[in-house]
Amino acid sequence: MLRDSPLVAFVATTELERARTFYESVLGLDVVHADGFACVVDAHGTTLRVTAVPERAPAAYTVLGWEVADLEGEVDALVARGVGFSRFEGMDQDGRGIWTAPDGTRVAWFADPDGNTLSLSEAPVGG
Repeated sequence: MLRDSPLVAFVATTELERARTFYESVLGLDVVHADGFACVVDAHGTTLRVTAVPERAPAAYTVLGWEVADLEGEVDALVARGVGFSRFEGMDQDGRGIWTAPDGTRVAWFADPDGNTLSLSEAPVGG
């Protein structure tokens, strides 16, 4: 069944080269293959196909997220590479844009060049 098959994730872009630069140079993911249809990157063992589309419909939710051990360090590193972190009305986010969920998970959101919402999360201490 599918539990024994690798997952492939997809994210859309209207400008493939711009997206490749972001996912490769800003996020540091290794490009496995690129052609006129997609830029395929290795996201720590998960295949991510950044797929060229003529028009992208914005999603009102996070489309990709990474679990990290040092949320502040990752946020700071991405800010140093020019990434801005999103703020959402009604959410109590700290100075870096980090929100703490009721269970203690901490989350920060940012967007890729196409406006796809991405996130970083850190499990609660002892969680």
